[in-house]
Amino acid sequence: YYKENQIAWITINREHKRNAFRPKTVIEMIQALDDAIEDHAVGVVVLSGRGKEAFCSGGDQSVRGDEGYRDQQGRESLNVLTFQKKLRSCPKPTIAMVSGYAIGGGHVLHVLCDMTIAADNSIFGQVGPKVGSFDGGFGASYLAHIVGQKKAREIWFMCKQYSAQEAQAMGLVNLVVPYEKLLSTTIEWCNTLLSHSPIALSCLKASFNADIDGQAGIQELAGLATMLYYKTDEAKEGKQAFLEKRSPDFQRFRGKHAHLDTRDSPQDLDSIDQSCDHRDAVVSKT
Repeated sequence: YYKENQIAWITINREHKRNAFRPKTVIEMIQALDDAIEDHAVGVVVLSGRGKEAFCSGGDQSVRGDEGYRDQQGRESLNVLTFQKKLRSCPKPTIAMVSGYAIGGGHVLHVLCDMTIAADNSIFGQVGPKVGSFDGGFGASYLAHIVGQKKAREIWFMCKQYSAQEAQAMGLVNLVVPYEKLLSTTIEWCNTLLSHSPIALSCLKASFNADIDGQAGIQELAGLATMLYYKTDEAKEGKQAFLEKRSPDFQRFRGKHAHLDTRDSPQDLDSIDQSCDHRDAVVSKT
């Protein structure tokens, strides 16, 4: 993991295992992503795998147990699910830079990134049912939103492998480039994102997520709205009034001609009715 020129690079470094992840790998990816999220200088996150042969081949089957994948202390877990959720909700754009195999759990990780740039040697697909596993969460449901129900079922049920060009044709990949241009093209895309409004990008991402992530997606969008509101003079007036133990003056935020004068306020519904007699819209008593 390293950061350079406002780009955070998270690289799975297990080339000898085709970058299959184990619990330790996932813990380090979570820590790296948390750092990228908290670092205000970082504007985009790139997820990749070391070497040319594989982006990520999923979970390391050699440490798979009955309840997940075993760590060095013998504990079993599926902590990759935590990383998936963090990757999905990361408020900054994420790009999967894929070369070689993006298979199984590795396929899910690229799907969860906002965009995917693939080298022309990339191979995509699922193997879950072949090895007694599956991802019924983002790996299946979100995949179906991208490629459609029929194609998603084919990917999971048939466990076929697809070329980079086939993946692009079904909407799984944004761009296919020669391997030699993969890094430079990814940096170009990152620089384009860095030239755009970070708050606008965050709000757009939360809006896209909210469309299909239910209450969790709405919470992300609402959180961004709250953050933006805190930056307004109206919110600052509310906080300052509380600290100064006085009533806040919110009237000045209702428009330059707005004022609150209670001297002529109606005292009952009859007076409201009389004032509305000449209008199309009237107030009725219930």
